[in-house]
Amino acid sequence: MRIVLMGPPGAGKGTQAELLTSELNIPHISTGDMFRKALREGTPLGMEAKEYMDKGQLVPDHVTVGIVKERLAQDDCQQGFLLDGFPRTVAQADALEQTLKELGVKLDYVINIVVKREDLLERLTGRRVCKACGATYHIKYNPSEKGDRCQNCGGELYQRSDDTEATVANRLDVYGQQTAPLIAYYQKKDILLDVDGNNAVQEVTKNILQLLRKEQI
Repeated sequence: MRIVLMGPPGAGKGTQAELLTSELNIPHISTGDMFRKALREGTPLGMEAKEYMDKGQLVPDHVTVGIVKERLAQDDCQQGFLLDGFPRTVAQADALEQTLKELGVKLDYVINIVVKREDLLERLTGRRVCKACGATYHIKYNPSEKGDRCQNCGGELYQRSDDTEATVANRLDVYGQQTAPLIAYYQKKDILLDVDGNNAVQEVTKNILQLLRKEQI
């Protein structure tokens, strides 16, 4: 099964990706992991990506697509994969479709985790991190037993700069602008599956798996 996982920041994509790939026995492929691997191994595309990243610039689509293509051509992807973090734009979706065509396969489903904006804001702005050990908490969903101190090491808890309300709101705006056309793109291809991401983690996973099995009948 070949799947793309979509969802805004805070929707729980990373968690769902790990649970789903375990259940479906396919590799979880995230763009972040691919970039780190390409950089670590010093591949030509990895080095080209590094040039842009070192300048603080966005890596252009042709480099990103090339790295994705290299990864999808590997043996462990022959029976399927779950792509997380790519594509993010219609242009990237077109490039992915062409890449899969060259590999002789096609995308089966695009899972879109839907969460209300106010819930995303609450999830992301409520995160707190320990300055000493890096443990992560949430002021509502997973508070430290020691208040503003880490219950593991006693270190001070703080809010990361990218978790402030203004920054989070901007991230959600950018995601919405980029992906609204992408949602329409996959709806037209009749492979988009919307899933309510406001439920408990295990419930979301269960609902996704039920949808996938229903579609295969």
